[in-house]
Amino acid sequence: MNITSKIVALSSALAFALQIALALLMLRYFSPEEVGVFSVISQIGFFWTTLALAQTPLRLLASQGVSVYEDVISALLSSIQRFVWLLPVTAAAVWWSGLPFVSALLWTLLLSLCQLTWMLAQSMRLRMVGTWGHVLVRVLPPFTSLLVTFVAVQMQWDGPSLLLAALLGYAIGALGIAPAYFFTFRFFSKQSIYIHSTITQSFTTFEGSPAPSSVLRTSDARPTWLRMAHSFIDALLATALLVIWQRQFGFQETGWLAAPLRVMGLIPAVIHMAWAQVLLAQHRHSGMNPALVGLAGFSFVALIGASCLVALNMGLISHDWNGVKTYLWLLVMWQGCACLTAAYSHRPFQTEKSISYSLTCIAISIAQFLVLVIPLIFNFQPSPHLFFSWFVIVSICGILVLFFSLLKSYSNSK
Repeated sequence: MNITSKIVALSSALAFALQIALALLMLRYFSPEEVGVFSVISQIGFFWTTLALAQTPLRLLASQGVSVYEDVISALLSSIQRFVWLLPVTAAAVWWSGLPFVSALLWTLLLSLCQLTWMLAQSMRLRMVGTWGHVLVRVLPPFTSLLVTFVAVQMQWDGPSLLLAALLGYAIGALGIAPAYFFTFRFFSKQSIYIHSTITQSFTTFEGSPAPSSVLRTSDARPTWLRMAHSFIDALLATALLVIWQRQFGFQETGWLAAPLRVMGLIPAVIHMAWAQVLLAQHRHSGMNPALVGLAGFSFVALIGASCLVALNMGLISHDWNGVKTYLWLLVMWQGCACLTAAYSHRPFQTEKSISYSLTCIAISIAQFLVLVIPLIFNFQPSPHLFFSWFVIVSICGILVLFFSLLKSYSNSK
């Protein structure tokens, strides 16, 4: 692992620690109902972001052009176009959630637009030389959210502090894409070829120059419709889980589910960003067995679950949050298994199997989605624990199928 990979990993770990601190603030000072409302709005916003991006950040890493800035500006314009097209779909989701329509839609729009830009900025920074850029674009947003939340708590502000904190954090992260705008402006207003080539050389050089023996040819062969379909079903599933939970069991139960899911779900996300995406950006073989990375992630998820249980039993967290125990160990198993697949998620793009990878993921997500909607279709209302148990069992089965497929691909390539 080279110095840049270590810096990206450390910055991702620091960002994760800040998210843990924010989660502790939420558990300590906010009610499950407040967290439930925040989770539903932010998840609908993430649904909008995911569909608008259509896995463009991953494509920016797997299929690299000559200039990172030209690639990012092109990706941003196409994503904004999809963002506008998807407005009616998002509005329908907000309406169905039962939240105050105008204010919820406005929060969703602002959160989604800033988050979209921030995610593109992270991929852009992975392809650039400056290592401090990696740190700032990953660490500043969660630090800003934590700081705003802390100040709101100390001031005892009754407004939507969680939503405001998230928005300001995403907005800070979105500023990371500013060099691409600078490059574009200079490109169109350049006075000579020399200026253009100097800017390109100074700012768009790819990270390092790996030894010829370690260079990998990566690519994303998926057509746009498949990337859109993959993004759609992933975003739909994550949004449907919380929206259906809110409609079936109320905001309190949704808060009990969403709070630990938000924290544990960061672990596979960190593995994907600080491990798989870095390998794709640098076109390198991994120096470590991905299974070790996945197992380490599983251990962290289990540690979070155990720590939460201890805190509840010791009274360090309000008794209003005791309902979290219903979901805790089921979430540990689900997100722990997700860490295993996240550790191998770069392999399909190194072995030209990105199409079959997306099709498998779509099939798994459809199975999970059916588990969520079948009780609604047949007007059957199981208990939250039983309902979530069915969902997690199906999820783990699908994840293990994908994991063994990726493991086989990794073993065959060695």
